[in-house]
This record gives sequence, C-alpha cells and structure tokens, in this order.
Amino acid sequence: MPVLDRPPHLVPPTAAVRDSFLAGERADCLTEGATGDWTRTLDAAAADFDAFAARVRAVRHRWGVPYSTFWYVSGEHYIGTLIIRHRLTPELAGAGGHVGYHVVTPWRRQGHATAMLAAGLAECRRLGLDRVLLTCAAGNEPSRRVILANGGVPDGRRRGEERFWIAVPR
Repeated sequence: MPVLDRPPHLVPPTAAVRDSFLAGERADCLTEGATGDWTRTLDAAAADFDAFAARVRAVRHRWGVPYSTFWYVSGEHYIGTLIIRHRLTPELAGAGGHVGYHVVTPWRRQGHATAMLAAGLAECRRLGLDRVLLTCAAGNEPSRRVILANGGVPDGRRRGEERFWIAVPR
C-alpha cells in the first residue's frame, strides 16, 4: 500500500485521482462480487473521467432529495466517498439517513472512515444541517464504531438498520 504524503481530506470529485479511484472501486467490485450497473459506470468513467468527475461533483437528485458527493483523498490517492443527502424523506428516515460513506478496501481499518465522517460533518454544517441521521446494517460493527466515534447517539432499529443521530458541531 502506498504511503500517504499528506493528510487526507474531503474534496469535490476530481480527475486528479482518476487512476486510484478506478483501481480502488474496481478492486471493491471484485472483492464484493459486484457486477452490472456499477461496473458499467466504471467503464464509462474510464472512457471520460473528466466528464464523470464533473457529473458526480454536481448536486444531484436521488432518493427523492438533492445530495452532494465528496471524495476523501490524499494527493493522487482516492480513499473513499462520502454522500450527504440534504434532507430526509420518510424512507430515508427509516434506512439510509443523511450521510453515507465508503472506504475502498486497500484503505480500510486505518481510521479513514472515522476521519472522513468527521470532515463530512463540517460539510453538513455548511449545508445548514444541525443534526444528521446515520444508519448502518445491524451487525456492521465497523460502521457502528465510526458513527459512535463521531458522537452518534443510538436511536433504535428500523428495517434491519441501526439508527444514530449526530448533532453537527458548530
């Protein structure tokens, strides 16, 4: 694994991490057995990464809400993705919440998810959110630890997901 020459930070999606992004996401596809839509998306991204990064960088709509995407990077190294949904729908209040994050396999178990979520909370504040809901699959202990380390307060379970509220720091 490469050594990071500078501290990781959140950035809008950028073509500067093209090779690392594609390698990390393709490795996860192999590890997790993913096929189909994401694999085709990565193929299209490889063909025109500048356009892909611009598309992902824009505020987009999915799940019935606007959302913003950030990448956690160090120099040319892509470490993971953080998504912030600008508001909740009844469905997202049950499963999904405001924030989702993903660290690619080579960078897991090094504290990156915890630091990425902390940085993401600052972005939540910039979006005007005072309190955010995060959910994780019941039994996903690594994600649970990340949420708790960032001030997550347990709020029970719904639809097989554990729920946590985090007061966004000022």
